[in-house]
Amino acid sequence: MHARLLNPRGAPVRQAGVRAHNLALVLRHVAGAATPPSRAAIAAATGLTRATVSALVDDLVAGTLLTELTPAPRAGAGRPAVGLALSPDGPAGLGLEVNVDYLSAAVVDFTGHVRHRVVRHLDQRPAGADRTLQHLSRLAGEALTRAGTDGLTIAGGALAVPGLVTGDLVKVAPNLDWRDVDPIALLRRATTFKDIPLTVDNEANLAALGELHATPGTPTFVYISGEIGIGAGIVVDGALFRGVRGFSGEIGHIPVHPDGPACRCGARGCLEQYAGQEAILRAAGVPLTGRPDESLATLAAWAAAGDATTLTALAGAATALGTAVSTVVNLLDVDTVILGGSYAPLLPWLHDGVNLEIARRVLTAAWTPVTIQAATLGPSAAVTGAGDSVIRTIRDDPATWLSRR
Repeated sequence: MHARLLNPRGAPVRQAGVRAHNLALVLRHVAGAATPPSRAAIAAATGLTRATVSALVDDLVAGTLLTELTPAPRAGAGRPAVGLALSPDGPAGLGLEVNVDYLSAAVVDFTGHVRHRVVRHLDQRPAGADRTLQHLSRLAGEALTRAGTDGLTIAGGALAVPGLVTGDLVKVAPNLDWRDVDPIALLRRATTFKDIPLTVDNEANLAALGELHATPGTPTFVYISGEIGIGAGIVVDGALFRGVRGFSGEIGHIPVHPDGPACRCGARGCLEQYAGQEAILRAAGVPLTGRPDESLATLAAWAAAGDATTLTALAGAATALGTAVSTVVNLLDVDTVILGGSYAPLLPWLHDGVNLEIARRVLTAAWTPVTIQAATLGPSAAVTGAGDSVIRTIRDDPATWLSRR
């Protein structure tokens, strides 16, 4: 390929740019292949010469991004082809999550597999940002120690927060009572994060990206995270829709009943007041123990046993959630809604009520059905998506990673 070929904007593509493009092309082909492809198969699929592919693969293997698999014995003549796969020993991402009632840290390897995940269940509302992030630093230290035992190199970290994020700043996280918090600056006070690049994003956005990569056959959907707060990540044609200022997805503050109870955001009658995790538990009479996993397990057990109060609480939450989802579907014309967080295990009792409201309220429901499904990643979607976002950056631009080694 000539070093002076033009890109679509008419500027010349220099040799380094061609190499960077082709490295990403080869890596993307291996990552998306149903079975481990050989060098020859990659050349045939991409149109690159075998010599070019071989040189690129050698660089990717040396950089621990690809690994060569031992070929199966071959009965016929000729050497068996060596398959290629993403390297589980390559760079890994550190996912971090702050939520209202728990903290989490996870190490995601280059194949997208969660190697380690640690969780601490504790109400963060009384703690304040500084103390919460000190606790998260210690939790991250545990995950990093385990990653070091595996010989993994942490390429970076991403923090998931239930609030509005712009750049490195959390403008507001109503359920945490955070305003204008710079979590990266606070995390940098700990030696845990020395030399680890960090980013921060909304937890529903990161969860949606995690679901996108876990279910690649669904490129357009709305992911709804049902925690104490309720957030949404909007994915359109395989890309996250953030809005003009990056604040899209605040479905929890869609008014279900404008004259309803006051919300922590300052408005009244928001979805969170009817279908948030604590709202459902209170309506069902489940004790709030400080361990949401235990409380949700109790709720599900009572629902499975046919407890009338519990079923009424879940039906009310489904109606409120279905009303808000209908608004989103009417506006965005999406055909898939993925329910995550506490909604995923409760889907058997939410599904019919949500669908009933969609049938009543979505203009096109009669001929364009909407699929409601549980999140593939379950309660770990946000922290997994956070760690995965780090390795996706390397997959998209392996040349930059290789240049640093």
